[in-house]
Amino acid sequence: MAVTHLGSISFSSSMPSISSPSLKHPFNLNKNKPLIVAAMSDDPVREWILSEGKATQIKGISPIGGGCINRATCYDTDAGSFFVKTNRSIGPSMFEGEALGLNAMYETGSIRVPKPYKVGSLPTGGSYIIMEFIEFGASRGNQSALGRKLAEMHKAAKSEKGFGFHVDNTIGSTPQINTWMSDWVEFFAEHRLGYQLKMAREQYGDPTIYERGQRLARNLGPLFKNVVIEPCLLHGDLWSGNMTYDKNGEPVILDPACYYGHNEAEFGMSWCAGFGGDFYKAYFEVMPEQPGFEERRDLYMLYHYLNHYNLFGSGYRSSAMSIIDDYLRMLNV
Repeated sequence: MAVTHLGSISFSSSMPSISSPSLKHPFNLNKNKPLIVAAMSDDPVREWILSEGKATQIKGISPIGGGCINRATCYDTDAGSFFVKTNRSIGPSMFEGEALGLNAMYETGSIRVPKPYKVGSLPTGGSYIIMEFIEFGASRGNQSALGRKLAEMHKAAKSEKGFGFHVDNTIGSTPQINTWMSDWVEFFAEHRLGYQLKMAREQYGDPTIYERGQRLARNLGPLFKNVVIEPCLLHGDLWSGNMTYDKNGEPVILDPACYYGHNEAEFGMSWCAGFGGDFYKAYFEVMPEQPGFEERRDLYMLYHYLNHYNLFGSGYRSSAMSIIDDYLRMLNV
């Protein structure tokens, strides 16, 4: 199995993109570094930790709860601890997208994220990702620090390519299409709302939500009047389960679905994120609030309600439908 390196992350060079015929490696920070040929072992995670991970002894392996898609484990070694996620049924493209997102956020030097080290295939099928282990403190902490650090990330990381990301990735287990576009409204209408609406029609045979949702997607322009939209690096799936605080009380964000988009889209999961007044106050001191912010909040929630509808069933349909109908009345379309 050939292995290529992106910064400090290594990947199998044969991995496909989630929805593309081949995966492009965007960062290519070590162009002069030769390919390293590694033999498949019975336990590639252990092999990496005891070689490139600089450990000579694995003291213990402990399961960590909290995930519903992947299995999480802590490897305690004499070189420190490593956090490992495995999935027995999904190929490495999902974890590669996660690693690229984590690395992009890590390199901003703003909010803390676990540094990714290695993504690969399991010999019995499935895949794994090895990353930095962060010792967590309280699950709730300084909301002002969270808002400020998140805004600093948005301000620091912009894309000259426009809106999208280097690869397609996943939002939960749903494919998230990140093909680059120069226009944010078009990108959000097609790759975010449009994709989810098509899934709902195919999965549930739901023509009503599809037709009304598409009508909304075609008429989003007035919601962005007098708004300056820059392609900021977004975590993409920021809810309470994907953010915490380390033992020093500093905010940490995890499990991203990264792409470059309108910074306000980061608040699309606010209905289950617990953002308070201190969070928004600190955020807007770094990234000032733009005209019409309150009118667009539900639009960005809609994407995630549609995704929950597609992932978890009809319990989320009414929330999505209500937002669509409210906007159709507001826009008179």
